Amino acid sequence: MKKTLRKALLCCLALALVCALALAGCSAEEEKYVLSVYRADDEIVVNYSDGTQEVIGTVEHDKLTAQELYEEYKSVYGDDLTYAEFLELYLSTPAENTSVIQQCLLASVKFYTEFYETVTTGIMQTGRRTGLYTGSGVIWRIDPDYTYMITNYHVVYSQYANSDNGGKTAHSIVCYLYGSESAPYTTGQTSSGYTQYEYGNYAVACEYVGGSVMHDIAVVRAKTADMTAINPDIRSAEFADSYAVGQTAIAIGNPEGEGISVSEGIVSVDNEYITLNIDGTARSYRSIRIDTAIYSGNSGGGLFNAEGKLIGITNAGDGEDQSINFAVPLEVARGAAENIMYWYGAGDGSSVTLRKPLLGVTVTAENSRFVYDDTLGSGAIREDIVVQSVESGSIAKTVGVQAGDVLTELKLGDTAYALDRNFDIADILLNARPGAVLTITYKRGGETKTSGTYTFQTTDFTAAE
Repeated sequence: MKKTLRKALLCCLALALVCALALAGCSAEEEKYVLSVYRADDEIVVNYSDGTQEVIGTVEHDKLTAQELYEEYKSVYGDDLTYAEFLELYLSTPAENTSVIQQCLLASVKFYTEFYETVTTGIMQTGRRTGLYTGSGVIWRIDPDYTYMITNYHVVYSQYANSDNGGKTAHSIVCYLYGSESAPYTTGQTSSGYTQYEYGNYAVACEYVGGSVMHDIAVVRAKTADMTAINPDIRSAEFADSYAVGQTAIAIGNPEGEGISVSEGIVSVDNEYITLNIDGTARSYRSIRIDTAIYSGNSGGGLFNAEGKLIGITNAGDGEDQSINFAVPLEVARGAAENIMYWYGAGDGSSVTLRKPLLGVTVTAENSRFVYDDTLGSGAIREDIVVQSVESGSIAKTVGVQAGDVLTELKLGDTAYALDRNFDIADILLNARPGAVLTITYKRGGETKTSGTYTFQTTDFTAAE
């Protein structure tokens, strides 16, 4: 997704700070002073007290972040303002996010999926039907040949489908883009007892790439030419770096199958576990809780922050309380999707499941606490990841990890990942690939140590359903 709006905002923030700094350094004798700073198209304009105007910058040239502006402010003035106070005094911005949401709509789709199902029609009698379901998705990658979309696994899978007649993955997947939506209809025709549906000129045929029921994430693709024929302005969404409690959470999906729409709330809980039964097996799924309204049909849609970046994929809700809804968190959604794409590209083009290695270590979380930084104006829960046991012959054993060690970091190649929560290890291993070199940093007896290295082999990776 394009960053124009974010850059525009940062530019306005930067210039507001520049003016604030300039005013703070002005002498009392100066007659000309700044009245206002505003954006006009791609230009930043200053109004002065003498009635003159000046263009002092353009949106495209600004690269600063609010944090960098804060650090610059402190270096110039030595002020002891906290980051939160700095934002409130100098960088307050309007809450209007219409442009962000509308850009997100260009990356949003709704899905219809078909399954061949057998149903009971009477005592000792069965019949056939076409199970037709709806869901949502978000455009993730746009390549010259194919456009790849992320959705929930349960959108493209039905445990009621006939495994001997096309399998339990949808035999037909179509998507519609926002602004070009339609709905399937039947002409009354059947094939082998199954109802046949038509989808109209706006429908784009898709195919299943791969997925993971354990993570409730699937990747679907369509021909880019087919997508751009409907709308040449489609965009791909970009994942955020993080999310936090209190952050804006904008859900875009297809509630109740009535068409793509938007709802807004906040992140209520940054991590909790919910139980879902997708394929006949009840599993515990790591989720973020939101108070953003979602309904049946929202499954698989994007959950965006105020900058229009993905912080999750909506997948479940509390049927009795619409203030309690859930999404697959960004670390899981992004890691699972990239993992699926890697193994899809490494294979023969057939659909794949997610694959990851196991370290062979059992850990527990101790000393869980909320750490808040007044300077940054934000905080997060932190835990000590303590090793309880190490399997004989495992990767962890090979690199020298022992029971009682407190794990602080995993490094895959040149990328280091901090271990702040118990679930971080599983998330990080979604990014492991054959050939990557693993090292682990840990504390033992109060001393920080670095493990030996281990190079992942293809045989270390097993299907994670």
